[in-house]
Amino acid sequence: MKQTLKRKPLLLFMICMLILAAFPQEAKAEPGVSANAAVLMEQSSGRVLYGRNEHRPMRIASITKIMTAILAIESGKMNDTVTITEAASRTEGSSLYLKPGEKIPLKDLVYGLMLRSGNDSAVAIAEHVGGSLDGFSYLMNQKAEEIGMKHTRFRNPHGLDTHEDHYSTAYDMAILTKYAMNNDTFKDVSSTKVYRSEQTGEKWDRVWRNKNKMLKLYEYSTGGKTGYTKRAKRTLVSTAEKDGMELIAVTLNDPNDWDDHRNLFEWGFHSFKMTELIKEGEISGIKDKGYKGKVEAARTFTYPLLKEEIGQISSSIQLYELPKSGKWEKEKVPKPVGRYFVDLKETRIADLPLYYDGKALIKPDQGGLWSSFKSIFNKLFFIAKEDNRLW
Repeated sequence: MKQTLKRKPLLLFMICMLILAAFPQEAKAEPGVSANAAVLMEQSSGRVLYGRNEHRPMRIASITKIMTAILAIESGKMNDTVTITEAASRTEGSSLYLKPGEKIPLKDLVYGLMLRSGNDSAVAIAEHVGGSLDGFSYLMNQKAEEIGMKHTRFRNPHGLDTHEDHYSTAYDMAILTKYAMNNDTFKDVSSTKVYRSEQTGEKWDRVWRNKNKMLKLYEYSTGGKTGYTKRAKRTLVSTAEKDGMELIAVTLNDPNDWDDHRNLFEWGFHSFKMTELIKEGEISGIKDKGYKGKVEAARTFTYPLLKEEIGQISSSIQLYELPKSGKWEKEKVPKPVGRYFVDLKETRIADLPLYYDGKALIKPDQGGLWSSFKSIFNKLFFIAKEDNRLW
């Protein structure tokens, strides 16, 4: 039997107008960038808002250190004291000027790594966390594979041009930054403008100021990492947050990176809006007596959308067929009891589990989503309610 919610045209029109009013009246043209490769990604969803050669493997220079930093943070050794080796102190390029035999907290090395891009710090971290440079490179590639960096190869912890096969892509570096920014310690380090590190046996502290000028140039900047070698040229990862939207920008071989990142962020914040598509709590509109008022989403789902994409969203719900009694016994309820799907045109953008506990967390229709469901039984004993147009 079909179960269709009656639509209220006037109210539905008003709801759509309120949502559309949150969007700019005129969409900006895509930003032009000077980079050989670039990407702009929304943090929570991982949606690519803008891309240019984003999957092209290239040299990445010191943005490599994002991986070095997150591995150090996740090692559980941040309170360890590290003894600087001769090899670490002699590392070429940008330096914290660490001395052989000097003892320094791993935490301070991570700050020096991210703020001042110390290559000596990178080697010291790798030796302490991975046991050796090769051991740490193994950890770097293991983590890259784990989080979905499919076109990346790490051969050192600093990004110097010491190996021909040390590379990544703008997209993969955005994936890495997305992962790292979910760590509160990394977020704090990345956004720090100035850090003081005490020196054992010295009367003065080391003072490190962040090389990432976006923290000064752009009011919504929340962090990032700079990079440069003669072969890689200028590389930059930066993050920004405005009105509940968090963005990640990556540029590789970009002579105008500060301006490009600002332009990417401004375009992204202007053109896209975070839109709530599923609200945590009770799922309204379900007619089956055994499920009505008892099916809940575990979390809210929001997604960055262009104004013209609002009408291209559809959703569907699948629930396990109820027992013949018409209700679940407490100890036999499936976990989850079903799935909530959201599609943008032909692309699935959400697949959330639904749970059954018999308690309504929110009032029906809260969130303003109007749905119509078509009930069918399938071979897998699911009740499928399909083709719900949100607007």
